[in-house]
Amino acid sequence: MPQGNIAAGSRLARLRRIRRYAVPRWMIERATERRLAGDWRGACAAAAVDVTFDLDDIAARYGAEVAAAVEDDLLHLAPDLVRWHAPRVGPSGTTLQPGGALILNHYGAHGLEGRAAPRLYITAHPWLFQTSQRLTLYFAPVDMRRDAVHMCDDYPFNQFWRGIAQSWVRARHLWDVRRAHELRRRCGGDDERVPFLEPDGTPRAAAKLPTSDPGADDPVGHAEWVTMLHERGEVEAAFTAAGIALEPESVEYQRDNEVGSLDRLARMPLALTRLEPELRRAPGRPAARFAIPCGAFSTLLLEHDGDRGVRAEMGAMPAWDYTEPVLAEARWQRLPDIDLLREGRTPPEWLHPLVHDALCPARPSSGVGPPEPERPDPVRVRCRGDWHEVAFEGGALRLPHSAEERKREEALAALGGAVGGCFAVQKAWRTGAGRLPKALRDQRRDLFDRAHHGDTPGVLRLLDLGVDPRVRDKNGRTLLHKLYMLDHEVLLPRLLAAGLDVDTPDVIGASALHRAVELDGSVALVRALLDAGARIDLVDKEETTIPRLIYRAGRKDLGFLEELIAEEYPHLLDY
Repeated sequence: MPQGNIAAGSRLARLRRIRRYAVPRWMIERATERRLAGDWRGACAAAAVDVTFDLDDIAARYGAEVAAAVEDDLLHLAPDLVRWHAPRVGPSGTTLQPGGALILNHYGAHGLEGRAAPRLYITAHPWLFQTSQRLTLYFAPVDMRRDAVHMCDDYPFNQFWRGIAQSWVRARHLWDVRRAHELRRRCGGDDERVPFLEPDGTPRAAAKLPTSDPGADDPVGHAEWVTMLHERGEVEAAFTAAGIALEPESVEYQRDNEVGSLDRLARMPLALTRLEPELRRAPGRPAARFAIPCGAFSTLLLEHDGDRGVRAEMGAMPAWDYTEPVLAEARWQRLPDIDLLREGRTPPEWLHPLVHDALCPARPSSGVGPPEPERPDPVRVRCRGDWHEVAFEGGALRLPHSAEERKREEALAALGGAVGGCFAVQKAWRTGAGRLPKALRDQRRDLFDRAHHGDTPGVLRLLDLGVDPRVRDKNGRTLLHKLYMLDHEVLLPRLLAAGLDVDTPDVIGASALHRAVELDGSVALVRALLDAGARIDLVDKEETTIPRLIYRAGRKDLGFLEELIAEEYPHLLDY
């Protein structure tokens, strides 16, 4: 199988998880309700976007005209749509890109590239692999080449966490409800349909796809042909068909174990026929130059002018080390939703409603969004030479074994014997250690992914459907360890009532209180854990105390906790 196809398969799996967990249906509904009511702050709150400015302050600093323009944009901002289109990273593919800035609009006389121009932009936390997936909305100047506003300067490897600014100023269809319908043309479609799909959003039959290049007279068919060339690994032919002069062998620096330029390009979901129109949108230059990251140490450099067209060259440095601005991912990448619909396992009704209406013009508006969590299916387990079914019921993983068989297995384990079959699966679910069947691993990941994205209603629904809340992930963390990302007022009593120990340690000995202190858990959560009996004298396996975590995280809001520890355990303050 060509490398590009292997990458495409894993990408589609990641995209399915993003669309199921990252922007849940309830979030879209609440944010839409508040936006339609003219409550832009309420819409942001519903979409887990924190606002850091006040319109009166903007008026005082930049004038009433700028404040009015900002307010107009905010009234038409769909923060849930921003979250839907936001770039993702990480092994699971669902984590928002840490530390970067998505520039929504610019204001003032400095123009698009002026560093002093105030901008409306959204950022994600630089530590998003562990912290909550909340976004933050700012109004301030931003460096358009490489944005360092939210870099962790004290982190020794901060060069890998540079927050690259991506401009959506000329991609308003990604955030402005007045322009959301433009998505169809911006992803290569026409008035009737988008590439690889029928007008109703169903996959286009293979017999209808082009077998040769139909040319510019059929832009949708042309996009399909170029994409198919790219997917077959014919990278140079795909670039040529798209009218792009590719110079892949310009890379002289080759790292050990790094794939070649063409293989790397084959793995990227490039919307090749859209590059030239997107580069033409760059204002105020005789030639537009942009960089596209192609991994940690290589970059695709694009240049466009009216005479030579588009020229592409592979460079051997990260995108942030070039002087060119980074072309926003959403402007060079094939639209993920088209790939999912083309696969045939994602119905159009699961799309964000604004995306659905743009991609499926012949299909009635759904107004629905991603599906609600469903009761997990029973899972087959090999046990004592037979196949048994285990299933969640009443908050426990029910096993098809009698009480006598259970006691016999417990006695065997107490004597040092190996636990097997259904009992080993139950133990792995509750300890995080050992192997789970793939279906149960997927169900566990579903639960923890929803927690990671702050989907409290989704987590509660799964618990209501019978999922065992005593689950632990591979790091030994329980849902208590994830409360800093969720609504603890609802979940904490539920988990304690289910028998979870508030001081349960993970694999490094950290408790829920450790995690809440270290990862920006709210003061209210810290107090709730203390009220639930959380110990303040616990030290993890790395000999890290809670006062040390307070110091490392710069938690000026937890002075009361330090005072409490000073009274009862003063020796722990020696850090």
